[in-house]
Amino acid sequence: MVKMSTFTLYLVSLASAAALSWLAWQYYPANPLPKLTCQPNCAQVDLSGRNLEGADLNRVDFSAADLSETNLRRATLLLAILAGASLHKADLQSADLSNALMHEADLRYAYLANAVLRSADLRNSDLRDADLANADLRTANLSGAQLDRASLAGASLVDADLGNASLRRVDLRNADLRNATLRFADLRLADLAGANLAGADLMGTLLPHDFHAESVETENP
Repeated sequence: MVKMSTFTLYLVSLASAAALSWLAWQYYPANPLPKLTCQPNCAQVDLSGRNLEGADLNRVDFSAADLSETNLRRATLLLAILAGASLHKADLQSADLSNALMHEADLRYAYLANAVLRSADLRNSDLRDADLANADLRTANLSGAQLDRASLAGASLVDADLGNASLRRVDLRNADLRNATLRFADLRLADLAGANLAGADLMGTLLPHDFHAESVETENP
């Protein structure tokens, strides 16, 4: 039986230690993503001010929960339930809330720039003074929502439902509202410079007094 030299044993031990360190780093990262002990049922839980940046919160029930001033940057909340939840001043920048149920949620002064809210249910939600610049709101349901003074500059609202919504003094510069429903919505004093309203349903809509069809993008005949 051939005996291994001390140097060879040292190299084998070093390689083994390196392999174990790599595995430990893979499965037990130094900065693991935050996880809530209440998952998946966090209804009515007080999570205000928590740091949940980048957290995986898909399908979690946050009904009537308090998430005010919570850091949810880059968090994923696909199909999450946030009905009636308080997200006052919450940071949701670049978060993914696709298909989330957020009706009657309090999102006043929330930061939602670059967030994905595709097909989200935001009926009767309060988004006054919220920052939704460049957000993806395609096919979202915002009927009856309050969006006064919110920023939607550069946002995509293609096929979104904004019927009966309040959008007074809203910043909609360069927003994409193609085929959006704006029936009986209130857009008085809104800034629509560069907005694309091609195919939008404006029946009964209260538009800015200085609104002119030629001031917004329309489809070529």
